[in-house]
Amino acid sequence: MADDDATSLTHVGAASGPSGPDAALRTPAISLHGVSKTYGAVRACAGVDLELHRGRIHGVLGENGAGKSTLMKIMIGLVAPDSGSIFIGGERTHLSDPTAAARHGIGMVHQHFSLVEPLRVWENVALGDSGKLRPADVRTRVGEISERYGLDIDPDAVVGDLPVGMRQRVEIIKCLRRDPSILIFDEPTSVLTPAESEQLFETLRQVVHDEGRAVALVSHKLDEILRATDEVTIMRQGVVVDEVVTARTTASALAAAMVGRNVSLRSERVALGVVDVSLDGTEVPDNEHETTPIVLELESVSVRTRDGRALLDDLNLHVRAGEIVGVAGVDGNGQRPLADVLSSLLAIDGGAVRVDGDVVAAGRAGAMARAGVGVIPEDRHDSGVVLDMSIAENLALVDLHESSRWGVIDVGALRGRAQHLIDDFEISCSGPDAPLSSLSGGNQQRVVLARELSREPTVLVAAQPTRGLDVGAIEYMTDRLRRVAESGVGVLLISSELEEILDLAHRIVVISDGRIIGEMDRNDADLDRIGLLMGGQAA
Repeated sequence: MADDDATSLTHVGAASGPSGPDAALRTPAISLHGVSKTYGAVRACAGVDLELHRGRIHGVLGENGAGKSTLMKIMIGLVAPDSGSIFIGGERTHLSDPTAAARHGIGMVHQHFSLVEPLRVWENVALGDSGKLRPADVRTRVGEISERYGLDIDPDAVVGDLPVGMRQRVEIIKCLRRDPSILIFDEPTSVLTPAESEQLFETLRQVVHDEGRAVALVSHKLDEILRATDEVTIMRQGVVVDEVVTARTTASALAAAMVGRNVSLRSERVALGVVDVSLDGTEVPDNEHETTPIVLELESVSVRTRDGRALLDDLNLHVRAGEIVGVAGVDGNGQRPLADVLSSLLAIDGGAVRVDGDVVAAGRAGAMARAGVGVIPEDRHDSGVVLDMSIAENLALVDLHESSRWGVIDVGALRGRAQHLIDDFEISCSGPDAPLSSLSGGNQQRVVLARELSREPTVLVAAQPTRGLDVGAIEYMTDRLRRVAESGVGVLLISSELEEILDLAHRIVVISDGRIIGEMDRNDADLDRIGLLMGGQAA
């Protein structure tokens, strides 16, 4: 249950939030009563009640695996509940599939993209349309929505060529184009910049108020929930543990309700100006790394596509032992190519990469890992794990040396090593042989972290390490990254979350168009200046 400063709701619909009291008096746009869903022995949802009212934004919070996504999938017709009832506009309804949900005016922006990569943006937006296809009209509508919601994108761009942030914009535009009366947003801003997120919700709140739409917002960002919603439902282990009026609660209370204990919040540490803390609880000076050796150096690194477009353009940066260097920037400005170069996935066309002073052949398979570079990729499903393999197998993906003899895998050694890492990194699972797909997002990320740190790297590249994680998992990951740096490892933190960078980094660099265009110590960090630099402007 949330702290005392969170006020529980007895009747959510009767609450008066920032969208005004009138909409709350109407029949719910959609309501779920006693909805349950199990997968084998796993209880995803158990007797869940939820109401969405026209003209209001309703937040849904919970840890990874709390049942939020299952509940949203039930509302969109992707998953059939085992029991319970769904009412739309007061009438009992059966949502057999997403097409039936769409007929009732329900649309969803998915956290995991449902896009066709070879198609262009406007073609993805038009998928599912009936009648004659009018490309010019679709392009025009994409442009209108882009401008209104601050989601600038080229309608003719091929989706497969877009970075993850741009793909999220396509998902949002694809949903909004159909003008649904009931909108479900599942982590819609996880890869948007703070300014883009703010504009999206500012416009959305106005549209919701003016047009009487009902919105469910699933988000791990507590500040986003507090800023955008009227009321919040908190789930834990498949059940609703609390419902609160947003205006009468706090981030700390919401976090405590989510995980069942008090949580140290990144936003509060940043707001209070709390800097890095060592293991003994003493403050770590920001300039203590100025004399430690450089463990990673990129000198004039350039990467170009076949048509000559620069992904990285004469990029220079360095990381010292024990230092966390945060790379800030609008998604799509070279962050992914930078991480790919340091993962041996991308060769460079110019410059040099040095680890511990030695030049490493970028693009040669395994070269970076052998040189002592560990990587937490921004998309673990794309290049970090294999979902159909076991936890033990995933933990040994990078190096089978400890689990094999004469080229043959020693299954006993593989499992034993995995169990040791499971215990050390507190990975919640049924055992080493469990498929990775059975784990929550937070525990999948722990598997990646455990594998990379078990190799005792000299450098750790952490790309979007807390994306899509709940507050408890973020707290764990943040603590681990601090401990890694304190052990002497140089950490390159690539993140679109400014709060994360301000909380963790000793030094901040800003990337724009594949170049490092600004650098500052954390103590000298200025949000306005960082924002201007992220936009490619001199500050």
